[in-house]
Amino acid sequence: MSRHAPYDDPGTPDVRAPWRYLWWLVRMQPWRVLAGAFWGSLWMCGLVVPPYLIAQAIEDGLRGGDRRALVWWCVALVVVTVLLALIGTARHRTMTFVRVDAALRTAQVVVRHVTGLGGVVRRKLSTGELTYLQNGDTTRLAHALTSTGPGVGAVVAYAVTAVLLVRISSLVAVVVLLGVPVLAVVTGPVLRRLHAVEADYRDSQGELTSRAGDIVGGLRVLSGIGGKPAFEERFKGMSGEVLEDGYRVSAWLSWVQALTWGLPALFLAVVTWIVARMAVSGEITIAEMLAVYLYVTTLIVPVSFFMEGADSIPRALVSARRMIDVLALRREEPSNVETLDVKPGKLTVVVPANASVAREAVEGLPGVVADNDDYLFRGTVREAVSVGEHDEAELEQAIHAAAAVDVVEALPDGLDSELEAQGRNVSGGQRQRLRLVRALVGEPEVLVLVEPTSALDAVTEAAVVRRVKEARCGRTTVVVSSSPLWVGRADQVIHL
Repeated sequence: MSRHAPYDDPGTPDVRAPWRYLWWLVRMQPWRVLAGAFWGSLWMCGLVVPPYLIAQAIEDGLRGGDRRALVWWCVALVVVTVLLALIGTARHRTMTFVRVDAALRTAQVVVRHVTGLGGVVRRKLSTGELTYLQNGDTTRLAHALTSTGPGVGAVVAYAVTAVLLVRISSLVAVVVLLGVPVLAVVTGPVLRRLHAVEADYRDSQGELTSRAGDIVGGLRVLSGIGGKPAFEERFKGMSGEVLEDGYRVSAWLSWVQALTWGLPALFLAVVTWIVARMAVSGEITIAEMLAVYLYVTTLIVPVSFFMEGADSIPRALVSARRMIDVLALRREEPSNVETLDVKPGKLTVVVPANASVAREAVEGLPGVVADNDDYLFRGTVREAVSVGEHDEAELEQAIHAAAAVDVVEALPDGLDSELEAQGRNVSGGQRQRLRLVRALVGEPEVLVLVEPTSALDAVTEAAVVRRVKEARCGRTTVVVSSSPLWVGRADQVIHL
């Protein structure tokens, strides 16, 4: 299997706590994470080599007057620079794989779980919530895994630089060692405030996305009752609130970015002032002063990674909390609903007194649940009704069983005709039959159909009932409907 392909089994995530979920993403690719840490450490530590080479070139070549030594130190500097470029490429490439693996694995886990939940998802999560979960939260989780590569390398490089500085001046080493924790303390409150406003922005974005989906889905109804102006005003108001939240996020993000780069520069200025005074007093040489300056300049890179990790890891923990909340959702046991004792291999019709109660009952059944409100995806008709690999014979049988032959023939390009999202360019009865085609073509062992023919005329419905029973012969089929046509063909009838 290609490393870029989806996994046959993405694994079972640890949902006991947000940090455990992040650790699970690390444990699922240990060798790649170790490779990232190796390349990151090698690259970060390698950054302190050029300052050393420059200091030696000045000391031996310029001050010592040895032109031959100057040439060799310069050659060594060029070689090290090339090696650092190659190592940096390997680091970046490895960490890209780490992030992509985490994002892909998370997406597969969520899709697998949500698919198994059936109608529970629609009651527990909004469309906007799911959209942001798969985009924003997944991206944040993946980005946090950068700390396993350059983050580890930053720690190693920090320690190596401290050792090199101790050899030159204990005072400078102490200043550097104490300076980085001070930077973290200063930026901490700003980062916490940024995370708070980002959480509000994320929630308002999800709500706005859901409202937009509701308006588009109910546009025809809104036009009929004259409700478009009212909903338009509400949507404008919500959009304005989201915009204000976005401005607040941008403002705090600009402060974070200013501190991320400004504080290390200020830190460098302080260290430079200290070593300059030491050089003037004769405590260190000019070459040593230059080496300290270059070491501390190089140290800005790992310090920036420290601060980036301090920002990305808390964000990822918040996203991981949302992720495990979704993964913790379970099918609800029907309350106040009689247990459905369905005969295997037969057509069972559930006659409901209440549609919502009937849905709760059938959602507890194992198998594929096809509801009359299920989403129809945009694309060709063939793509919309044939998710997965199905040959023409299987597709034609499903179309015949759903009495949808005339639907396909009426379209300009047949199965290759373009279908708008939710099938808005076909009638309600045609959409219903296309949904039924999609449910039948997979030939699941257990199929649950909720009001599959409510929009059809009696003649078409009778054909659908007869053909579905024939097509599903020997497999378990449960239909929620009060239609006498379904009841008349049923092997078993359950009244709720």
